[in-house]
Amino acid sequence: MISKTCKYGIRAAVFVASKATGGIKLGVKDIAREIDAPEAFTAKILQTLNKHRIITSLKGPYGGFYIEEFQLDQPVINIVNAIDGMTVFWECGLGLKQCSNTHPCPMHDKFKVAREALRSVFQETTIRHLAGELINGKAFLNNL
Repeated sequence: MISKTCKYGIRAAVFVASKATGGIKLGVKDIAREIDAPEAFTAKILQTLNKHRIITSLKGPYGGFYIEEFQLDQPVINIVNAIDGMTVFWECGLGLKQCSNTHPCPMHDKFKVAREALRSVFQETTIRHLAGELINGKAFLNNL
């Protein structure tokens, strides 16, 4: 349902957040390597996240990407909205333009439940929570 770009965006925000307590500013190369994404692509994603104030960047020799305390409590849905928009939670599972409650596709009722569950998870889960899972070693961002 969400794009690959959005998945990389979530990974990037969580990785940056996992370094928040140390006050570490990360470069694009480090973030791209950790989230297993192309560097140029990662840079564009990070610019989008910065533009929407999900993460912060600082230019210069001591610069990089970091996350401020107030940004940690944002729900993950903010990242989805910044990258994919909210239409991912309303569109038809089969890609039909006219799918609705009054004119449903064959997947409408089942897909609607899945969409709403996913939206709820993204709304209720904060960046801080996901970063905590990473810090505690309960979760990982990269492949083995």
